[in-house]
Amino acid sequence: MNFRNFFPDYCQKQDTLSYNLQPPVVFRFLLLFFFLFSIICLHGEIKPSSIPLAEGFDFPVAPPNADEFYKSRGFRQGGHLGEDWVSINGGSGNSLGKPVFSIGRGMVILARDVHVAWGNVIVIRHAYFEQGETHFIDSLYAHLDRIDVKEGDLVTKGQRVGSIGNNHGMYPAHLHFEIHKNLNIGVNHTGFGKTLLNYWTPTEFIVKRRSCWNKPGKAILPLSHFDIPTPWSHTPKKHHSKKRSKKH
Repeated sequence: MNFRNFFPDYCQKQDTLSYNLQPPVVFRFLLLFFFLFSIICLHGEIKPSSIPLAEGFDFPVAPPNADEFYKSRGFRQGGHLGEDWVSINGGSGNSLGKPVFSIGRGMVILARDVHVAWGNVIVIRHAYFEQGETHFIDSLYAHLDRIDVKEGDLVTKGQRVGSIGNNHGMYPAHLHFEIHKNLNIGVNHTGFGKTLLNYWTPTEFIVKRRSCWNKPGKAILPLSHFDIPTPWSHTPKKHHSKKRSKKH
């Protein structure tokens, strides 16, 4: 039974009312636009930015040559994916608060306390020209006592970006330093292969690129979305120098 056959006038009025209540096409388009825009903002995507190419790279402590520091722990594929730097005079006990510097021109793409095993972390994205192509790397500085830059800042080679820390008392004071080939790593070691396909040996990279061809112009930085560990409330382990003085 067709209800419209018995009450045609009523149905016609309802159809007209229903049509009039539909939002205009432009209004619906705007709703869709703002919905998509909000999703992009929530995921932390950043508008592509351009930066000058790096003219070369220095060490992240006591630049240019890290003369006042030594590596207490080096890079190892499948294991320790960076280098730990401490002061020559006094080791970890005399490293807390020492300045940390950007290894080259770049843009700060991460600067925050991500807690867990990282603490205060800075990631800087660099562009450099080599063998006729523009290449990109991320330099990572972890366990910092303080952060002196913010995300989106442009930094220069040798600019102070923070200071050496101990991840809120979890470790003996040192700078944990990494260089990433894979620009999606951020602070997520578990999501990518722990090999030289994704990482550089930091000292080797810097020594071979103390000076880069300073090609005129700028490079457009590729975008990335890092998986950031979710912070939780915890009581950091206190460092007792007598028991752990040999570990860095």
